[in-house]
Amino acid sequence: MTEQAKVPAIRFAGFTDPWEQRKLGELSSEFQSGDFISAEEILGSGPYPVYGGNGLRGYAKQYNHDGFYALIGRQGALCGNVNTAVGKAYFTEHAVAVKANFLHDTRFLAHLLGCMDLGRYSGQSAQPGLAVGVLKEVETTVPSKAEQQAIGSFFSRLDSLITLHQRKYDKLVIFKKSMLEKMFPKDGESVPEIRFAGFTDPWEQRKLGELFDYEQPQPYIVRGTEYDDSFPTPVLTAGQSFVLGYTNEKQGIKMASPEHPVIIFDDFTTSSHFVDFPFKVKSSAIKLLTLRDKNEDIHFAYQVLQNIAYTPVSHERHWISKFATFATLMPECKSEMQAIGHFMSNLDGLITLHQRKLELLQNIKKSLLDKMFV
Repeated sequence: MTEQAKVPAIRFAGFTDPWEQRKLGELSSEFQSGDFISAEEILGSGPYPVYGGNGLRGYAKQYNHDGFYALIGRQGALCGNVNTAVGKAYFTEHAVAVKANFLHDTRFLAHLLGCMDLGRYSGQSAQPGLAVGVLKEVETTVPSKAEQQAIGSFFSRLDSLITLHQRKYDKLVIFKKSMLEKMFPKDGESVPEIRFAGFTDPWEQRKLGELFDYEQPQPYIVRGTEYDDSFPTPVLTAGQSFVLGYTNEKQGIKMASPEHPVIIFDDFTTSSHFVDFPFKVKSSAIKLLTLRDKNEDIHFAYQVLQNIAYTPVSHERHWISKFATFATLMPECKSEMQAIGHFMSNLDGLITLHQRKLELLQNIKKSLLDKMFV
């Protein structure tokens, strides 16, 4: 390795010396597996958190480490997984506890370990595992302690910002779930627990097939799979991934818009997404749903669809055979539909905003880890 190869692409001002090669064991004052703890000893609450190879597992009445540590998962699929813990805690035998010696910085070391593919040292056995002795001999490159502290402090602040946005996002998702339960009638009830002022009439039962029209996706299915982020048209799926990529195909684009939105419904999984921009689709298993009565509120209708408690148990087309026949309660008054739809649409927009901020911060961190470590 040349001297130039030992310098990261981005550095804090004032640091110019090349990074030096060291074994992980040489960087650490502690480098050991945690201790065994039985499942009965791991509690739902208690004074000391219990950490395994995948982070927090529960709580215990005793602790075996105190301070800031990097934790390396050492068994099975968690080999090489890196977490951190601070304060008095109990580390199980599934985690390797690492603390830097006085010449190095543990926060830097935790991020350094996270950049390394430690899982490749687990061997080829049927039950892979990381040996402490093997990990100690793994070589890496590190800068001076002062530069380590600057890098470790920077990424710790970035992690705190990511955690903050994650908590905001999680709280909003929980809040929406609660509002869906309270703003739609429970089983056996004809009115919701929470209503906007001025609405008192009982809700009426209607089938989803009476609320929605559907369109088959064949005219909008993408032909090629050579996606590129520079292309203009997103290719969608109704599953969790939603945007599969972007295509340059000019024909067969579904011209959805805020004035003419569409709900895409996966006929197999029954998952759905609200779409208000032009798109193409990947699968023939998608139904494109729009309102039969254009005077009703599609944002409300989307929440009705999201509120259907149904888990697919067979690989079949669900819209015509099942979902279109499902009956659910809805307000007869279109103004109440619009009020609920507007509220839920704003809430969805806030959730999406925090999700995008979270994804942006995570992408920034990933990019900086690539550029600030050798």
